[in-house]
Amino acid sequence: MINIKENERLNTLNHSCAHLLAQAVKHLYPNAKFWVGPVIEEGFYYDIDLGDEVIREEDFVKIEKEMKKCAKDNKNIVRHELSKEEALNMFQDDPYKMDLISRMDESAMTISCYSQGDFTDLCRGPHVSSTKELKYFKLLKVSGAYWKGDAKNKMLQRIYGVCYDSEEELLEHLRFIEEAKLRDHRKIGKDLDIFMSHDLVGKGMPLWLPNGAFIRKQLENYIYEKERKMGYQHVYTPCVGTVDLYKTSGHWDHYQENMFPSMKVDDEEFVLRPMNCPHHMLVYGNALHSYRDLPIRIGEFATDFRYEASGAVKGLERVRCMCQNDAHLFVRPDQIGEEFKKVVSLILAVYQDFGIENYSFRLSLRDKEDKEKYFDDDKMWDEAEDKLRSVLNELGVEYYEAIGEAAFYGPKLDVEVQPAVGNEVTLSTCQLDFLLPRKFDLSYIDRDGSKQTPVVLHRAIFGTFDRFTAFIIEETKGVFPVWLAPVQVNIIPVNNEYHLEYANKVKEMMEKQDIRVELDDRNEKLGYKMRESQTRKIPYSIILGNQEREQEMISYRRHGKEDTTTVSISEFLEMIHNEIKLKND
Repeated sequence: MINIKENERLNTLNHSCAHLLAQAVKHLYPNAKFWVGPVIEEGFYYDIDLGDEVIREEDFVKIEKEMKKCAKDNKNIVRHELSKEEALNMFQDDPYKMDLISRMDESAMTISCYSQGDFTDLCRGPHVSSTKELKYFKLLKVSGAYWKGDAKNKMLQRIYGVCYDSEEELLEHLRFIEEAKLRDHRKIGKDLDIFMSHDLVGKGMPLWLPNGAFIRKQLENYIYEKERKMGYQHVYTPCVGTVDLYKTSGHWDHYQENMFPSMKVDDEEFVLRPMNCPHHMLVYGNALHSYRDLPIRIGEFATDFRYEASGAVKGLERVRCMCQNDAHLFVRPDQIGEEFKKVVSLILAVYQDFGIENYSFRLSLRDKEDKEKYFDDDKMWDEAEDKLRSVLNELGVEYYEAIGEAAFYGPKLDVEVQPAVGNEVTLSTCQLDFLLPRKFDLSYIDRDGSKQTPVVLHRAIFGTFDRFTAFIIEETKGVFPVWLAPVQVNIIPVNNEYHLEYANKVKEMMEKQDIRVELDDRNEKLGYKMRESQTRKIPYSIILGNQEREQEMISYRRHGKEDTTTVSISEFLEMIHNEIKLKND
């Protein structure tokens, strides 16, 4: 989908359409007052105060009709430039515009507004020249939004819409929206009992239900075995740390706004940990190390807590409590290249297993002018950035550079994955860090007997299990590969009286082969059971009737298929075991 905000023509078109919406609403609801109506990636919205009146989605038909009427009037859209005093006078009856104007910089030479017929709105622009250009638009949804995003303020009504230059483009956008709804991991997660949320627990704090817990455990087992074979040593560390721990690491100065408030217990002050590197620094520092010991790879499936604005939290994709697939590799300077290559190779192997093909590598660098966000050591930064850049060039990996996206302690490689719907998401990361080992006074004894400081690679292959699960749900629409599905096989006897005994026998055979199987022995019609099995997105439904019982065969139907295949039990088991082994089918 096109990012409307970044497309100059679509940005202008949608900006203008937001004003068209406001004009139509003003005609239909004369007491309406307007806050802001910006362009966003998916179109535009406008925040509106309607007093006691409420706009519902069923009201969109009449609003769109009025918008089309305003557009057909073919009014020129005219820019006016005002002084601050003139603007205050013009909008003196509108408290929302008065608030915007009063907070504008006194040094601003002019303030602009745009008029179209009987409607004038405060705006920087730009806009199209006439309302007749606004032909192909659609209002999408309405929701509540606090004024200025502050829950202490009044709740406004936010109407979302989108505008294109052609009907074809608009219809394609609407098709994309429908596809996104079908893939929304929040809906699928609810339908398949993967996770839930509850206000008593809190926003951004998902509860993993048994099906979701199983999927997450499978992911943990999968990556644990890969890491174990590569020499990773896994640890468990506390979900809290003292404020002094994060002052030592530098996170207190550079990351505090993303952390939960501190809490005092006895004579100590603790904070929920937002990341695991300070803990792992102390694990490394627990023993003396020789240059021969390195690299030391410390891994952990660690629960972390980060403050996200309530409006930003989203299902499993953006949460306040998350579990990271985290690891820190302590290496000698001469080992950086080889260890970095191994991390990239692991990322690529995992993506192959999950069928992830549409991704790009981003080398995230510091902004040299930002002395507050980034630790001020030019030599360290230049050395770290050059090292990552040279390794990527050596590997022949295509990448692009992003200034100002680095962690405060070092540059990093981010893997940006394009999902089936929506914008790119960052899944895997690998960060190079010369700073934290110094801050924690870490060392190893080199071959000449001197004390040296190791370099650390921070890396997360899945990123967080939460976001990765959300990604997989949306990629597969909840139709998980067989190895990852909580239930792999659903056995459905045609008639319990005649076929249940054989169904139990088949179930027992499959359980002995470690197949996750259920038996639907309810007294319901076969068609009902089959439809429910499809709704639950179980990979295989096995139907057992007279023929299957008498010949000791089974008939199976793959999820999403209409045809049924009859094979021996041994053939089916061989087939499903091969599919599990291949993983990404």
